[in-house]
Amino acid sequence: MDFLTVTTRPQDWTGDLLCIGFWQDQVELTGDVAEVDSRLGGAVQELITETEFKGKPGSPSVTRLGAGSPVKKLALVGLGKADTVNLEAYRKAAATAAKTAKSQKAHRLGLYFPPSDQPADQVAGAFTEGILLALHQDNRFKSDPEDKPPVLEQVEFLGLDGGAEGITRAQQLVSGVILARELVAAPASLVTPTTLAETALSLAQTYGFNVTILEREDCEGLGMGAFLGVARGSDTPPKFIHLTYTPPVTPHKRLAIVGKGVTFDSGGLNLKTQGGIETMKMDMAGAAAVLGCFKVLGQWQPPVLVHGIIAATENMINGHAMHPGDILTASNGKTIEVNNTDAEGRLTLADALVYAEKLEVDAIVDLATLTGACIVALGDDIAGLWSSQDELAEQLLQASAATGEKIWRMPLEEKYFEGMKSPIADMKNAGGRSAGSITGALFLQQYVQKTPWAHLDVAGPVWSEKGNAYSGAGATGFGVRLLMQWLVSQ
Repeated sequence: MDFLTVTTRPQDWTGDLLCIGFWQDQVELTGDVAEVDSRLGGAVQELITETEFKGKPGSPSVTRLGAGSPVKKLALVGLGKADTVNLEAYRKAAATAAKTAKSQKAHRLGLYFPPSDQPADQVAGAFTEGILLALHQDNRFKSDPEDKPPVLEQVEFLGLDGGAEGITRAQQLVSGVILARELVAAPASLVTPTTLAETALSLAQTYGFNVTILEREDCEGLGMGAFLGVARGSDTPPKFIHLTYTPPVTPHKRLAIVGKGVTFDSGGLNLKTQGGIETMKMDMAGAAAVLGCFKVLGQWQPPVLVHGIIAATENMINGHAMHPGDILTASNGKTIEVNNTDAEGRLTLADALVYAEKLEVDAIVDLATLTGACIVALGDDIAGLWSSQDELAEQLLQASAATGEKIWRMPLEEKYFEGMKSPIADMKNAGGRSAGSITGALFLQQYVQKTPWAHLDVAGPVWSEKGNAYSGAGATGFGVRLLMQWLVSQ
């Protein structure tokens, strides 16, 4: 699919589908749009009137135009309220336009939205992100896909002077999101710890990253008893993955992103039940986001040094599986009484965080599908944020605002850690039912001593049952755009 920014005004454009954007409750025809209406014989006003179009987001109006018209079909798309204008509104509206073009079998789409004060590169990038993310289809496992590939071949952003670099960067960014989506969406029989390691090796070969894959014996030598305790129950060997992106210039910052990489979570001996186990292939979505980021890093090459850390394993049941009541020793010497084998992600992350801090980075951000409690607290669309440092938390909140990947800062309430203290070890790996997402974050905090650190619990937004504005049902690739925005802001 080709994307072009052109100075052509909408009234002069010819093609299959002309899509015009309106702010909510501002559907009066002025300027270029009034001229479009005149040249199309009043079709714009007629469509507004007949469909009672108000400019609400996600509710397009479409009509076919008469024979001999320079435009075959006309669509109106809502941008939402003008006082909340941001790039996310453009992403969502462009996604709606793309879905409309797909349903109308348009080969060529012209997109015209009200002029913006935003730089052309950012506007064109937001348009491109929304369109590509909305049209992505994962048909790898269908013998005869009902959802055929879109026929859309060319998209022209009308009245936009410049923006080619924004289009290119958006295409590169979306490639990382799609990698993350497809890793999460694939069955756990195909995406194993070995698969994640192979993906890391492939990225390293393509983009020149340094990569280290630690095997079980290597992890034993580093004392990673928490990570290996989870791995004991699986016949598939664990892999501890360390990717390093080094920029071509002196780095401004040294950063680490850590992704939870449990490729299937049965719950262990605290077995998950029906209604919870079916989607547990997605429990490596944090790791998928890290790998997606590295695909983008290799193309963008920002002036920051980035370590990507993934402790990859399954949480399964066999004769060697960890028991409730076992005591594990993490690589920093802290001992953990396992009171719930289904609180396994934090055990893998404990050793990953210790490893990351030894790299002497300026900040660490971990991304994990850690708790169902976070979904109870924040729902399916918002990730939880915990941080030991206000400045780092604010940076991530700003990245969230720019990308539209929503996060909400939650408290690190030290008092709640009291419920995780063990009479026979340094701590338990799980607290009670209350504040489960907070106690999970407090557990992780024990494994970062001095480095500014943030934890993102992404259990909700990495998977969508019904889809959203620019993601179909299933894996969303959440976190790649957020982390990349944070990384380049450094």
